[in-house]
Parts: sequence; structure tokens; C-alpha cells
Amino acid sequence: MAMTHGTCTARFGAVREALAASLDDKDVGASVAVYVDGEPEVDLWGGYADVDRTVPWERDTLTHVWSTTKTMTALCVLMLADRGELDLHAPVARYWPEFAAAGKEDVRVSHVLSHTAGLPRFEAPTTLEDLYDWPTVTARLAAQEPAWKPGTEAGYHAMTQGYLLGEIVRRVTGRSLGTFLAEEVTGPLGADFHIGLAAEHDHRVAPIIMPPSSPPEDGPPPNPHIPDGAPNSTAWRRAEIPAANGHGNARSVAAVQSLLSCGGAARGVRLLSEQGCERIFEEQFDGIDSVLRVPMRYGMGYGLNGGQLPNPRTCFWGGWGGSLIMVDLDARMTVAYMMNKMIDGDLGDERGFSILAAAYEGLTG
Repeated sequence: MAMTHGTCTARFGAVREALAASLDDKDVGASVAVYVDGEPEVDLWGGYADVDRTVPWERDTLTHVWSTTKTMTALCVLMLADRGELDLHAPVARYWPEFAAAGKEDVRVSHVLSHTAGLPRFEAPTTLEDLYDWPTVTARLAAQEPAWKPGTEAGYHAMTQGYLLGEIVRRVTGRSLGTFLAEEVTGPLGADFHIGLAAEHDHRVAPIIMPPSSPPEDGPPPNPHIPDGAPNSTAWRRAEIPAANGHGNARSVAAVQSLLSCGGAARGVRLLSEQGCERIFEEQFDGIDSVLRVPMRYGMGYGLNGGQLPNPRTCFWGGWGGSLIMVDLDARMTVAYMMNKMIDGDLGDERGFSILAAAYEGLTG
């Protein structure tokens, strides 16, 4: 069985076994964390940081987590709403006047959080390099016509959601999303997560290993196309792409998101009120996502339990290729799984689900 490193309390031994089994099977390198009552009960890692399996995955190894990044961006928006600096039900144009163009005057912040804004992709030709240019992509979205009447249907805003929410945060605070996250969230919590990675951290990054089918052949055509090597490039790492280019590990993701499972405070730091956390569960959509083409329940920035998880007050999201974060407010538990080898599929795979099952086994055993 593959060797794992780190700490794990006795009741969560099944999580260590699940990680080891995954490393023996489909994983190259990975990390897992389980926080209960805001404290780490599992902090494990193992495997390798490179595809050739020559560089060990270390305690402070970072990797690219794709759309798990969205939970960090959503948390920033929820914090501003909790402070009274932002109204989730206000039109986006209240904070970003140019956004009212092309019939978007009624698009609310809540629509963006729940993928119901009607802007699931860039309609104008958009290159990879455009994604690195914040003024270009945000101006493009401000001018774009919605694909449906906002709020009437959902379609996963895979890349656009981060720019939309990030520009709202910038208009409200005067700071970029990555800067706000660093100063107001990860800094106070001491969490090693980054949107816009500084060069000093490059040596710690486990390059992402793209899946065989990239992008998925059964999905909609991407705009823009993201070549296999792009997420490991310097330009991608330095940019702020708040829907898709966060870098961290299971410990840092769980450390941040454990705030929610504990009513807004963890390890002596309060960033949200209990009421602010509960806003996640204000259901915005329940039906078939027109982009993902599967049933989804969306709250404020997170996917909501559709009956597949044990407790009702549970929210989650994950990243393309397998990363996963789940926050259970009823159990006060947060589970994170981050890895470098991607597997085909938009909605996770058995690796992350095996970790979740093991965590619940420990919680109830």
C-alpha cells in the first residue's frame, strides 16, 4: 500500500486507507484534509509532485485546483454581503454600471453566484491570452447579451463567473479578488491558498497532469480553448482567474472553508456571522443545468445537497479533473481532496467520493 504522510486521528483511519488506495490506483500525488469543529483531524499527503514520479509530494506542495477556486471567490462575496457592503439581491449594475448594457440591468449578484445570469461563456472570440487581461474580459462580459432571461435557468459559468464576481468585489472594495482573498481571508487564517501565484511559490507547485480528453469531448465547445500546458505556465499562475486558477492543497482549502461549517469562525478568527453562513442555503435553482446537463441545486455560490449526502445543510464544489471540497454545517465537518492527476469528467470521480465516504465513516463510527 502506498505510503502516506501527515497526521490522522484514530477515528479517521479509513481516510488514510482511502488515500493510500487512491495513490495505489489512479492518483500520482494528492492531499486530504478533514476539519471538525474547525480543527484538523486529518492532514495527509502522499505520492509524487511530477508525472515521472521522481519528486515526492511534500507537506507544503501546492497544486492547481481548477473550479474549487470558485468556493474561495464565493466566500469573499458572502463576507462583503455579511458586512453590509454588498446586497446579494441587488443588480450587478449597482456596483458596476457598465454591466447594465445589452439587457443585463436586471441581472442580480445572486444570479451570478448561482450560474443563472445567462453568461455561461464568452460569446465574442476570446483567446487564452485574453484571460490574463482583466480589463479586456470584464469589458467583454459587460457588453455581452445574456443567453437567457436571468434567473430563469442555470448553465454552469465555468470561466466567466470568477470575472463577474471578481469585478463586483473590485468595484466594492477597490481591490482585486486575489488581493482581497489574501488580505481578508487566507492571511488572517494562515492558509496557503493563492489566486494569482507569486513567483516565490513556483518551486512548490505540483504541475497539473491533464486528462486524456482535454477538454471533455462530450461537453460544449470551450471559449477560449485552454491548451494542455497552459495551467502549468507562468502566465496562468500569475494571472487572477477567480473561477479556475487557484493554487493550494487540501489543508489550505479545508482551513478556509471550515469557517462555514463552524458558523463563520474557526481557530480564533471570525470572518462571517452565523447568519452570513446560512445564506449559502438560499436556493436559487433546482433543475437541469443546461451546460453540465445534469440535475443541480445551486445556493449562493455553492452546490447544495440534492439527497446524495447524509446531512441537509451541506454544500460543496469541486474542480475539473477531480478536486473536491465539501462543507457539512450539521456535522461541523469540512473535507477536502486535492490532487495533480486529472481524470476525465466534469463532476468529480470515485477518488474524491471515496475520501468523503471514509470521512463519514469516521464521523459516525
